[in-house]
Amino acid sequence: MPWIDTHCHLDAPEFGRDHALALAARAQASERGVALCVVPAVGVFDFDTVRAFAHRTGDAYALGIHPLLVPRADDGDLERLDAALTEHAGDARLVAVGEIGLDFFVPELTEPAMRARQLHFLRKQLQLARRHGLPVIVHTRRSVDQVLRQLREVGAGGRWEGIAHAFNGSVQQARAVLAQGLKLGFGGAMTFDTARQLRQLAAELPLDAIVMETDAPDIPPQWLYVRQSERAAGRPQGLNTPAELPRIAETLVALRGLPLADIEAATTANALVALPRLRALLPGQATIADDDQSR
Repeated sequence: MPWIDTHCHLDAPEFGRDHALALAARAQASERGVALCVVPAVGVFDFDTVRAFAHRTGDAYALGIHPLLVPRADDGDLERLDAALTEHAGDARLVAVGEIGLDFFVPELTEPAMRARQLHFLRKQLQLARRHGLPVIVHTRRSVDQVLRQLREVGAGGRWEGIAHAFNGSVQQARAVLAQGLKLGFGGAMTFDTARQLRQLAAELPLDAIVMETDAPDIPPQWLYVRQSERAAGRPQGLNTPAELPRIAETLVALRGLPLADIEAATTANALVALPRLRALLPGQATIADDDQSR
C-alpha cells in the first residue's frame, strides 16, 4: 500500500500564488511514497483552485466552508457549495464535503452570535453531504462534543463516512466519533513529546481508527516547528508538506511497536474506508477520474 495524506492545503498562500512550491512539494512526496493527497477547500473562493490542483497532480479534493471562514461567508455561499457539488457530482476526484466543522479555540469565534453562525453552517453542510451522498471532513478544535451532536441529529441515527481531522479529544470522545463512522486524523501534533494525551490515543486506539495527514502547511511536526520567540527573532518556520508524512508515521511506529509497512498498509486501508472514492484514484486505477476535467 502507498501512503495517503488525507488532509493538506496545497493551495495555501505559503506555497506561493503560482503553486510552484506546492508542485515541487507534491513531487517530493511522490518520491517518498505518498500516492494520493486530499486537498480540502476552505471557502467558495478556492473551490475552482483545489479542483484544478487535484486534476493537475492526480490527487483528490473536497469542497466546503471552513469554520474559520464563516465570518466572511453568507447563505449564498452555501447555495454555491450546493451548486458546485451538483455540477461536479461526476468528478471522481471530488471525495468529500470539507473542510467543515466548528472552532471554539479562536476567541472571536466563541462569542454567542458566532457560535450560532458556525453551528448553522456546519448543520447546513452536513445536510448537503447527506443529500449528495458524500463523506465529510470535519474540524473539531475544542468542539468535539458539539460536532458530535450535529452528526447525530443530522444523521438521524445513521452512520457517516469521513474523517475527524486533526483529532485531539479525549478517549471517550474518540470512541463516540468512531461510533458515528468517522476515522480520526493524526499528523504532526503527535510528534511532540509534550502531546501526551494525543500520543496515548495514537498508541491505544484500534489501528483501524487512524488515518494519516499532514495538514500542510499547518501543524508542522516537531522537527520543523520554530517557537514564536525564535520566529520573532527572524528564524523562519519550517514548511510542512506532504513529503513529511512517512516520517510523521514513524512516530506511530514507535508508539505502537509495529513495522512501518504495517502502519502504511493499515492507515491507507482506513483512508479508503473513510473516503471510498479514493480507491479509484490509486495508481493504475485513475482512468475514470478525469472524466469531469473538461466540464
